[in-house]
Amino acid sequence: MKQHIPNMITCLNLFSGCVGVVFALEGQPEVAAYLVVLAGIFDFFDGLAARALGVHNPIGKQLDSLADVVSFGLLPGAILYTILGTAVPTADYLPYFGFIVTVFSALRLAKFNIDERQSTDFIGLNTPMNAFYVASLPFIAQTHDQVVYHPAFLVGSIVVTSLLLVSEVRLFSMKMSSLSWHSNRWRFIFIIISVLLIGLLKFVAVPIILVLYFLFSYIHFKSIT
Repeated sequence: MKQHIPNMITCLNLFSGCVGVVFALEGQPEVAAYLVVLAGIFDFFDGLAARALGVHNPIGKQLDSLADVVSFGLLPGAILYTILGTAVPTADYLPYFGFIVTVFSALRLAKFNIDERQSTDFIGLNTPMNAFYVASLPFIAQTHDQVVYHPAFLVGSIVVTSLLLVSEVRLFSMKMSSLSWHSNRWRFIFIIISVLLIGLLKFVAVPIILVLYFLFSYIHFKSIT
């Protein structure tokens, strides 16, 4: 029974993504954004459960990637589709540009599955972090709608994040082999600052955290070379 527990959690990730897509396409991107977060929680705990139970199977790895394509690829694409449709209601085809993120997320996940360099860290922006950025946009728009709903900002975000997904930029993961401050200090500092920013700014903090993620990853790898 225990070998199925991680897969069940992964399926909850997938289910959350599917429900989120429905809400996004029904014009409720805020609700869809919460489902991105819920999917992210399940995505974290499926790996944690697998390690805690000592369960490792090839089906789980494939299922995890398939779930991530939906929750962190299709769902953010659907959110961007809805936001673009709101930003430029007269544009018939521009909203579909949001699904470029879905395509590049799938490419990123396929690359991750065969790239042996990414066993402990990431090469390129990981899909959950990108999905969290997209999920933050409907909430940021509540106070900064002229920025978020500007077509140039949305298209620029799609292009930049899509390229980052398949880039060669090295980023640390949160899977630490030890809790040593010396070897993980930049991870710990990043986590502490991120928690403080979320407490102060909530969803508005996400773009700042994304920038800090790149900054602290650069410092981290620079310090160990």
